[in-house]
Amino acid sequence: MKNTPVVPKSILLPFILITSLFALWGFANAVTDPMVTAFKKVLELDNFQASLVQLAFYGGYFTMALPAALFIRKYSYKVGIIIGLTLYATGALLFYPAAVTEQFFFFLAGLYILTFGLAFLETSANPYILAMGDQETATQRLNLAQAFNPVGNILGLLVAQQFVLKKLQSDNVDFSALPESEKAVITTADLMVIRDPYVILGLVVIGVLVLIAVNKMPKGKGGEMHMPLSKVFGSLIKKGIYVEGVITQAFYVGAQIMCWTYIYQYAEAIGLSAEEAGTYQFFAFVCFFLGRFICTFLLKYVDSGKLLMGLSVLAILFTLGTIFITGIVGLYSLVAISFCMSLMFPTIYGVALEGLTEDESKIGAAGLVMAIVGGALMPTLQGMVLDLGGIGYSDLQILGVSEVNFSFVLPLLCFVIIAIYGKRVSSKHQQV
Repeated sequence: MKNTPVVPKSILLPFILITSLFALWGFANAVTDPMVTAFKKVLELDNFQASLVQLAFYGGYFTMALPAALFIRKYSYKVGIIIGLTLYATGALLFYPAAVTEQFFFFLAGLYILTFGLAFLETSANPYILAMGDQETATQRLNLAQAFNPVGNILGLLVAQQFVLKKLQSDNVDFSALPESEKAVITTADLMVIRDPYVILGLVVIGVLVLIAVNKMPKGKGGEMHMPLSKVFGSLIKKGIYVEGVITQAFYVGAQIMCWTYIYQYAEAIGLSAEEAGTYQFFAFVCFFLGRFICTFLLKYVDSGKLLMGLSVLAILFTLGTIFITGIVGLYSLVAISFCMSLMFPTIYGVALEGLTEDESKIGAAGLVMAIVGGALMPTLQGMVLDLGGIGYSDLQILGVSEVNFSFVLPLLCFVIIAIYGKRVSSKHQQV
């Protein structure tokens, strides 16, 4: 039996450096999720307006993924990563002038540009990791690298909890009842609190950029136009598992962001504070983190399609618990969904790109990163469901539960679609 190493020793250092990027964009994701709640309170927004934070954040992926792929196709993975880190830092540092102007639009613009950088990073790093070794271990290698993404999630959440949510003055008073002059003072102070972690993050990203730039990396193929672009697109469209993978990835990212963003609203509806809700999100990230390592191990023995389908079915059961079990047990069910989600992104990504040429992989990676737009659209829809009865979370009963419980029908639909894709992948692997 062939004992193929997941990561060849000759490229261990480059693998570690690129893997660090997974934690870096995990941090950005996690520190941004609580901002939906923070901006809602500080700027007195409704649920739909607050959800525009996620629309801006994940919309940037959709906008820039294909241009990033075309750039990387012409040049190299390393150049793409350097461009990505530059845009990432620029977007984060824009939070400084945004806080000075106190305009929600400028915060959204900063997030939008920041995720231009993340689009470059994900479009570069994911296929780069797949290419760093034998094709036989590619999906397992990507799961290993992605296992460090929740490390960034956990750090981002801790920063959001300790340095943002705890310090928001608008969360500790009856903000809407205050005179306008007092509101203005608190708003200014709170926007500075929101600003600081992003500005510090921008400086850290610049440090990482320098580290990547000065280190010798494996030469990523670039500037080699083996196939005309039209033929690459034509070839990809004919590959059913790839096309279905892009669609499935959009639903997965939507489910992930909904389950992580609206854990705050779910917790608040049962009487918990934003700080207490952050503790439950922390546990969700821990489940996600542990799940990544456990599933990477299981992939040695279980077909990726079967494991994807099995965890999707388990996620469906936990989501039903989230919807129909009220109180703290429903919140436990919502936390448990994160363990099931741990496998999904890298596995969908890996199997969708199985068997593609280098040229097809670079463009195909863009489609899978563009699918992250599901994280922009689905949470916005969930925010609209939450607004059906008013700006609260328990203003309306639907199927015997409050609108915040009912809104998790949207992630439920997503997990059904992922389970179907897992079944299709499993069937394909059995035919090979």
